Amino acid sequence: MLKILIMDKIDHSVVEELKKRGHSVQLSTNDSETIYQEIQKNEIMIVRSATRVTKRLLDAAAKTGILKIIIRAGVGVDNIEVDYARKMGIRVLNTPLASSASVAELALAHMFTLARNMIPANLTLRQGRWNKNECLGVELSGKILGIIGMGRIGQILAQKASALGMKIIYCDIATPLGVCDSWQRLPLADVLRCADFISLHTSSQEGDRYLIDEEQFRLMKGSSFLINTARGKLINEEALLNALEKGVIAGAGIDVYGEEPCHNNALLQNERVSVTPHIGASTREAQTRIGEEIIRMIEEYQDRKNLKNKVGEYGCN
Repeated sequence: MLKILIMDKIDHSVVEELKKRGHSVQLSTNDSETIYQEIQKNEIMIVRSATRVTKRLLDAAAKTGILKIIIRAGVGVDNIEVDYARKMGIRVLNTPLASSASVAELALAHMFTLARNMIPANLTLRQGRWNKNECLGVELSGKILGIIGMGRIGQILAQKASALGMKIIYCDIATPLGVCDSWQRLPLADVLRCADFISLHTSSQEGDRYLIDEEQFRLMKGSSFLINTARGKLINEEALLNALEKGVIAGAGIDVYGEEPCHNNALLQNERVSVTPHIGASTREAQTRIGEEIIRMIEEYQDRKNLKNKVGEYGCN
């Protein structure tokens, strides 16, 4: 039996399945003081994006040394002090495959929303105004989609966008396996200059450096749209607002923010920005796959732990 602490809300079926398999599952109260006690008693901790696994929290876990694995139910691990955890011998795992399709589809949804002026059309109609002539949009077909980071999510988005008749250009440190010959790899500056839609699917930059800042906005078309469903700190939000105000770009679709929950009302209330509250993985299908992946990792860990107890060897790769 493993003692498992679940910090954030996950699919109820995952909790029931873990209990069914004989594990002790504790749901965190999220009380700031209680958490430091809870983490000292459990071997596995499961978090989503809401919980920040800080050095202070990890230091608390180290007092007993019981915590062995942190599982991020999702892709990004920006909310976890990964290097510090590893120095303590605590493994940090995530579920990168489970939500790729859902995130790609959300990026596409933001693109449709912006292309067809859905935000002002929706708001004005609800206010009793029939602004049909003011909601002239554009088609996605024939437009250039620039993808920054051609990993799993980027490739799924490229496939879906290609089916809509979009031309794909992308920036990545190398040519990934599985990319179509028709997708053109270019330097970042060229992608920013050429693309009608730019979608970010890469990890955060080192230090405090933004991937998209004032310099990068100046390279973009005035008719272009920027989509971010990856990491909030990829974009300088103040530079984004400035670019929107001055017409440097046409609009943006944002699902992730520099600070979450986001309280940047200038961004949230801007009618040229399509905003969602970090829901990239929030589909029933993604949550089911995430749950299955979590259970698989926990069972593998238990199997190897049992093997260690039998033969004196243990490794979790």
